[in-house]
Amino acid sequence: MRQIAHVDMDAFFAAVEQKRRPELTGLPVVIGGSGDPTRRGVVSTASYEARKFGIHSAMPLKKAHQLCPKAIFLPVDYREYERVSKAVKNILRELTPVMEDVGIDEAYLDMTGIENPADVVAVIKKGIVDKTGLTCSFGIAPNKLLAKIASDMDKPDGLTIITMKDIEKILWPLSVRKLIGIGPKTEQCLNEMGIKKIGEIAALPLDGLIERFGTSYGNYLYRASRGLDDRPLVTHREPKSISRETTFQRDVRDWQFIAKTLAGLAKRVVEDMRQSG
Repeated sequence: MRQIAHVDMDAFFAAVEQKRRPELTGLPVVIGGSGDPTRRGVVSTASYEARKFGIHSAMPLKKAHQLCPKAIFLPVDYREYERVSKAVKNILRELTPVMEDVGIDEAYLDMTGIENPADVVAVIKKGIVDKTGLTCSFGIAPNKLLAKIASDMDKPDGLTIITMKDIEKILWPLSVRKLIGIGPKTEQCLNEMGIKKIGEIAALPLDGLIERFGTSYGNYLYRASRGLDDRPLVTHREPKSISRETTFQRDVRDWQFIAKTLAGLAKRVVEDMRQSG
């Protein structure tokens, strides 16, 4: 049986800032936009200290400031985060050659055949701490779906191992929102059906799920709620898209200004496409 690990850096952007600015250690730190909570923007990452105030990713910066006026707000520094991410990924590749890179702060590792994966995780964790001073959390399971769910169950600096025998005990009691692929709209739909736990999805017949959610998504919910996922690790992937964005600092209703801004963004996208071949 496969053994797949999912590694997720803990509050990555905020942790990087706290590491390079030790005076921020233990303080609520919020990363997002220009770092100015009086201007438009959303939270990219909040430190664990900030999360205690209810601040979370994708929250408007103004709302975050209302929840914690004393929080330290900083702009996103992608160049630094990418530098640290590269150092982390190099450690992962050295210790587990088969890796799927899925984001700046996370990856899947194939640990199939490793007798004591927890020992390998301990070595990886130490290597990352020694190199970057940062912690990460691991989930190990027979597939990517369960591994990702597991990595979020014991943060920060945790390790959770799930086997197929644990589905009823560990997976089914979780809120439906914990199942990868379920967003707020599906959660609301399920709640209206009286379904709040993953195990309650698993109790539904396949035909009923397909009738309510369609063939593709209905089949996904049926399998995922049972902890089933046969997706392989993708060790190389082409970018799915190239994008550029900007945030207006105030409401804009001038369509000529919007069109000019859009044209500028489109030009930058074309330049990026040419550079990438």
